Amino acid sequence: MSIRIVIVEDSPTMRAILMSRLSSEPDIEVVATAANAAEGRELIRQFDPDVVTLDIEMPGMNGLDFLDKIMALRPTPVIIISGSTQEGAATTAEALARGAVSCYAKGQGANAFGSDGKLAALIREAAQVTFTKPVSRAATPPASSSAAPAHTGAAPKLVAIGASTGGVEALHSVLSAFPANCPPTVVVQHVNARFAPSIALSLDRACAPRVLLAEPDLPLRAGHVYLAPGDERHLTVGGTGGQFHARLRAGPRIAGHLPSVDALFFSVAERIGAEAAGILLTGMGADGAEGLLALHRAGAFTIAQDEASCTVFGMPRAAIALGAARVVAPLETISSQLFRLAA
Repeated sequence: MSIRIVIVEDSPTMRAILMSRLSSEPDIEVVATAANAAEGRELIRQFDPDVVTLDIEMPGMNGLDFLDKIMALRPTPVIIISGSTQEGAATTAEALARGAVSCYAKGQGANAFGSDGKLAALIREAAQVTFTKPVSRAATPPASSSAAPAHTGAAPKLVAIGASTGGVEALHSVLSAFPANCPPTVVVQHVNARFAPSIALSLDRACAPRVLLAEPDLPLRAGHVYLAPGDERHLTVGGTGGQFHARLRAGPRIAGHLPSVDALFFSVAERIGAEAAGILLTGMGADGAEGLLALHRAGAFTIAQDEASCTVFGMPRAAIALGAARVVAPLETISSQLFRLAA
């Protein structure tokens, strides 16, 4: 069965290029195109598509308000299509925080949507998203657990977080509950490098700790959250004896990703071990599952987001299946679970 798409894009040229590009995919069907929000709203109501692509920078409309209406009235996976402007990147970061599942950075002219299949891959991921109302409940231990040292119960010296599809919204939820003096926190979120600075700024405005992009050899300090810049380099942690720093290095993709959550988690397991904490949030695939298991085996406190609150349960599911999570928690309780250690 084909994935049914509605395209919302004000430029006739871009609509034609995008429709042509997606129509060449055997499993994707463009059922309608819209030039503005009003048309888009009617077509979404009429066709009930599997995925909507939304140009967030269309003139004469507020793309964020339109996204809010989609999510409130007919929740549908939305992929934000953004140009190269700084304003567009900032709006895209805000859209991801409001529930858009992914974003795509378009180029110029006939090459706006490339030929590398990345947009089609994002659409296939988005089509697997189902929106359900999270049910509040207590966190639970996983059904099975690999052998690991008993956790000491002490506050972690460093927190490592991994996320992918739907992760920006999840990060806002988790990090907004972090105290201003939180342990150094390092985050890998799968996202195009064009949007990483705006996502860091959006999180910084919403959270008590300082949120910034990681830089090579940057000392990791309490009260700070460091986001991977997403520029084809792995983010890992170096240092010993409580003096840790960020490392950014080129290398092969791990679990299909660069940067990779696994790369971050493995480095934290090796350098910090039982004195660390690891959190794996929503995302497609299995990146982070093996790394969370390494943290678990090193004695670190590990948390996986539960299925009901995930946009996509792939990464947490893979970790839980390995027995890597000490706790499986709804999104809204993850921070409280973590900082119970500090109490």
